[in-house]
Amino acid sequence: MAVINSIVSWLMKKRMHQIELFERYPHEVQLEWFSKLIDSAKGTEWGGKYGYSSITTEEEYRNRVPIQEYDDVKPYIERLRKGEQNILWPSEIRWFAKSSGTTSDKSKYIPVSQESMDDCHFKGGKDMLTLYCNNYPDTHLFDGKTLPLAGSYQEDETKYARDGDLSAILTENLPAWAEFFRAPERSIALMSEWEEKMDKIAKATMNEDITCISAVPSWMMVLLKHTLKVSGKKSIAELWPNLEVFFHGGVNFTPYRQQYIEMFKPLKVNFWEVYNASEGFFGIQDSFSSNDLLLMLDYGIYYEFLPLENLADKGPCISLRDVKAGESYALVISTSGGLWRYLIGDTIKFTSTDPYHFIITGRTRSFINAFGEELIMDNAEKALKMACERTQSVIVEYTAAPIYMQGDAKGAHEWLIEFEKEPENMNYFSEVLDNTLKLLNSDYEAKRYKDMTLTIPVVRSLPKGTFFKWMKQRGRLGGQNKVPRLSNDRKFADDILKLIIITK
Repeated sequence: MAVINSIVSWLMKKRMHQIELFERYPHEVQLEWFSKLIDSAKGTEWGGKYGYSSITTEEEYRNRVPIQEYDDVKPYIERLRKGEQNILWPSEIRWFAKSSGTTSDKSKYIPVSQESMDDCHFKGGKDMLTLYCNNYPDTHLFDGKTLPLAGSYQEDETKYARDGDLSAILTENLPAWAEFFRAPERSIALMSEWEEKMDKIAKATMNEDITCISAVPSWMMVLLKHTLKVSGKKSIAELWPNLEVFFHGGVNFTPYRQQYIEMFKPLKVNFWEVYNASEGFFGIQDSFSSNDLLLMLDYGIYYEFLPLENLADKGPCISLRDVKAGESYALVISTSGGLWRYLIGDTIKFTSTDPYHFIITGRTRSFINAFGEELIMDNAEKALKMACERTQSVIVEYTAAPIYMQGDAKGAHEWLIEFEKEPENMNYFSEVLDNTLKLLNSDYEAKRYKDMTLTIPVVRSLPKGTFFKWMKQRGRLGGQNKVPRLSNDRKFADDILKLIIITK
């Protein structure tokens, strides 16, 4: 391993120099990628439609190309999935990352080109290790194996397209040498039946020297508990004594942190956050001192930022040089996968602009605003964290929805929560949640004033395993599937409550 560690160390030092360059010259790097993307796509159908061959400035680009959402580009993507090419991007596209759907579709299919795999997703995975090791030079990461929790993909010989979770697409396309560093073997990692897959992963990895794990926190928790059960081990420290780091992303880690700390004791496992999605790899934690993410600027992505007050009208956007720390923006991207001025649905807030660090604040469609309260994910996560701390409780999963006014009854928010450790006093939990939301959100506070519009939140403790059963019922087990957190209607909440009644 000494030789391997030396080679990896040399490559990482070289890459750190490149990262420092884009930190120092962010706008120049972004302008360079903007020009490369426009030039690459000028001969495509999309490039012809919007006159890419004559676009020379970012302003011209913004004026010519409207902001796109999935439904806007869906007709082009459907043609790509049938085998047509040179529509959105010049190189052949056969892979499509399947992710959670829009308002009109159960699923959406994001095109994944070879360029987006190589220059973005794979590069992001390498940089995740580079930035971690740069902060932790005494690492023994490469002395053992990595356990990434991948999804699955569908291979149908009668169809041109191959659809699946992004994690599965990347696993299938990894170079052969990567198998040496990971577990379990690819055939198990890409299994589609989730429960059987969990069992086989547990059996295949319980005797391996796992030094690193990587996944969405909720699904990794399921796997770890199952592996302990299968192995007969009493703790993760007994199972994998050299476990060093957990790379996580996909959902806010705050509700899970204490659960993982307890599960890993007496090991002091490091937590390292990334921000990757089907559309691209956007940010990586670059310091132990902060959970903020560094915006990765040389991944074949050109960024624009939509102020939230302009969200309803989809514009105008601003460039990286015009963003301000402390303000939230909806993320708009143009990529080497053929997405152009694409509104991905996430909102971020910059914590610094030299270099560009940010936190994820929520989703453009994950909020509750049934009464004008404009409750967003950032508010919800912080309030739940405070409620858990004050009541010494631990949350596994949750979702929230409005309770609509009926007759003389006021409105409210209903929180469906599955606890690992339930609060002794649920009324106190609800009170802390409510008061914290008032402190964080003036619109919520106004609607709660003297219970005139909203009454105190209704918190329901769900039986353990409820969200797993619900996700299974929806065909959403594993991979990059996540429990919806905030909904502006009652569809998800009512489905979950019906499931509880049926189970009883």
